[in-house]
Amino acid sequence: MTKTLFTVVAILCATQVVAQERELPDLVRQATPDAVVQEHLDALNLCDWDRLMAQYPADAEIHLAGGTIISGRKDIGDLFAGFCQSVADGGLMGITFASEHVFPVGNTLNVQWVARADFLAEEYRGSDAYVTRDGLMAAMVTTFDGAALKMK
Repeated sequence: MTKTLFTVVAILCATQVVAQERELPDLVRQATPDAVVQEHLDALNLCDWDRLMAQYPADAEIHLAGGTIISGRKDIGDLFAGFCQSVADGGLMGITFASEHVFPVGNTLNVQWVARADFLAEEYRGSDAYVTRDGLMAAMVTTFDGAALKMK
């Protein structure tokens, strides 16, 4: 099992009960693909689970580095519930992502970003392709690999 898959499985197992107790919010559509991505990044940086999950329709997918695919709102909700925990609890609350380069292709925004946090020993860079549809986040393909973060 790759480190990325192990990390995702650990997060999903650790947060299964937490996410199951949360009701998925209603969907909130954005006016443009850029607005979808900006809402995603802002909600992610604030670890606002409700705002994150208001973007993902039932058939959404997240394609993680290493070939892992997270499908559907519930499983995506579990993933973000784990992400939005404190570092002490195995999450990454406090990390922020800032766009450095954006290349739109139709309803997809390809974003090169940098991640920073007080708990990181150095900045971490990666890229995501955010596929939007009807004002929502239909899919995300990411190079993010939590196992590659250099912690203090």
